[in-house]
Amino acid sequence: MTTLPSVSVLVVTRDRPALLADALDSVVAQDPHPLEVRVGDDGGGGSAPVGEQFPLLELTWLSLACGQAGAARNAAAAGARGDVLAFLDDDDRWRPMHLAGLAAAFRDPAVGFAWRDSEVVRERLTPEGGRVVLERRALARDWDDAVMRSDDYLPPSAWGVRRSLFESLGGFDASFRFSEDWDFVLRAARVTRLQRVPGLTVEVRLRDSGNASSDFGSERLDCLRRLAERHGFATPPPKTFWEVALAVGAS
Repeated sequence: MTTLPSVSVLVVTRDRPALLADALDSVVAQDPHPLEVRVGDDGGGGSAPVGEQFPLLELTWLSLACGQAGAARNAAAAGARGDVLAFLDDDDRWRPMHLAGLAAAFRDPAVGFAWRDSEVVRERLTPEGGRVVLERRALARDWDDAVMRSDDYLPPSAWGVRRSLFESLGGFDASFRFSEDWDFVLRAARVTRLQRVPGLTVEVRLRDSGNASSDFGSERLDCLRRLAERHGFATPPPKTFWEVALAVGAS
């Protein structure tokens, strides 16, 4: 059996040190550990002390001022050494064996993009910083081009992308402040094989505020319009990942 491809974990964060610590703690729980973890701190580096809690990880801390997730992910990816890039938002978590299962998909050289199933978790934060689960719903289905034209059900924290593919596509299109992840998946689907790795190993955690998917303002709507024009479908309404899970759920 061939060895697992090496993995660079890319985390973007901004001024949420407690949530970031939870995210990195879930990276430490992976077996094997990733080759490296690259943290794009879009708050100018103020969360860097969090990294001191994780001596078992090879951490590279990047002080950024991008102001948007796509550009911050691109900056974190620049200089990555792994064969595969795995993304993790600072408020999400991975369950054990997430990376091992994800990396295994890339033993097939035809696979350029893979994902694992997610559990969308509605939560609230206590004044002390605790996380209280309110509801859970699975987001787990095979690739369906028709569904992806109306509902993006592949959150970035579930992805692995072959680094060579990411670089050939130019990473995320930073002209999209919103829906840059949806755009990337659709561009990747045109040129590579996509592989689902079943198993609920990702927690996409949502609160009443602080989630990009809950922003239904004019810029979000404009990004959805441009996304639809680029990829040739009707402009979809804005939804949170919780609403997407209600709409398309598990197959």
